[in-house]
Amino acid sequence: MRDGQDAVTAWLAEHTVDLVQWRRHLHANPELSRTEFATTEFVGTWLTKAGLSFRVLPSGTGLICDIGPANAPRIALRADVDALPLQEFTGREFASTVPGVSHACGHDAHTAILLGTALALADADLPVGVRLIFQHAEEVMPGGALDMVAEGAVTGVDRIFALHCDPRLEVGRVGIRVGAITSAADTVELVLDSPGGHTSRPHLTSDLVYAIGTVITGLPGLLSRRIDPRTSTVMVWGAVSAGKAPNAIPQTGMLTGTVRTGDHATWSLLEPLVREIVDGLLAPTGVRYQLDYRRGVPPVVNDEQSVRMLSDAVRGIGPDALADTPQSGGGEDFSWYLEEVPGAMARLGVWSGTGPQLDLHQSTFDIDERALEIGVRTFTNLVLQAGRELAI
Repeated sequence: MRDGQDAVTAWLAEHTVDLVQWRRHLHANPELSRTEFATTEFVGTWLTKAGLSFRVLPSGTGLICDIGPANAPRIALRADVDALPLQEFTGREFASTVPGVSHACGHDAHTAILLGTALALADADLPVGVRLIFQHAEEVMPGGALDMVAEGAVTGVDRIFALHCDPRLEVGRVGIRVGAITSAADTVELVLDSPGGHTSRPHLTSDLVYAIGTVITGLPGLLSRRIDPRTSTVMVWGAVSAGKAPNAIPQTGMLTGTVRTGDHATWSLLEPLVREIVDGLLAPTGVRYQLDYRRGVPPVVNDEQSVRMLSDAVRGIGPDALADTPQSGGGEDFSWYLEEVPGAMARLGVWSGTGPQLDLHQSTFDIDERALEIGVRTFTNLVLQAGRELAI
């Protein structure tokens, strides 16, 4: 066994180019949620070369690997491995070779970083045990994290950590905050029906389009008056459909949208409140409805000690590496792990510092690959310092 920091420094000096090649291979060969068989095999092949044992989930996608002492406190590090159903238009030489599928959320980088962390620490004398979680199906709700938890991914784990690419943050910096860093994200689908009729005689039927309009404006508006605005709760419609003819009141219509909140307690209140408001809005219209409220993921809520551990790890990279970061309205299934054990997620800067700051889930999304080494240094510093922190 080698001194941990010496082992990491030596590994990075020799293998930083491998980090880039791994990321580019994964980027060119993306796989959708729950079909990440080749990605799982790729990770497993490199872990095996390093002499590490691992366990693939029964589904054949996603794997768990333990390194370090078995009789010490244990932390978990998680990376998500799946891609999005989105055509890539970056024009890079390593662009996706799979039509309609791309790594537009940086999961290729997450996977390469965690794989690099595993290999950099494989022969190091570690103060804690480390569980490496290469998780499938983050991009579909309620997320592959639930599968991982069911398979014992956090059993015996004291804390869990993750990084996520942030194209709004310059490369070399890592953003962290105490409390909610993402939001809960639920889906609302409302199907309405009425007898229909002629637009000249709305009093003889139930005006379905009027009812839809009432809900479109009324539900977000009333939620904003029933819920504390400090919880960052927002309801936004994404799709609406009803009718085709200008002189015919349609018989059916549909609304779909999302409800998001940064407050865990509010998340548990949203479904009954949405149902109450929708019923109150539609009752006077006479329009019948079916409401499908699908709970997605809770907010990722970083606890104070885990943030301190991550912050110390980032400071070890350089005096200007640590950055503040705002709460996001997006959802992340890393939150399911935090329902079981404390932990924290940080944002990894991937913007080059020049040119446009492309957003996640855009077909032109790309990263500055210097961020890969920053990610490995963050995780390895975290592991090497964790023995002291977990003793507190």
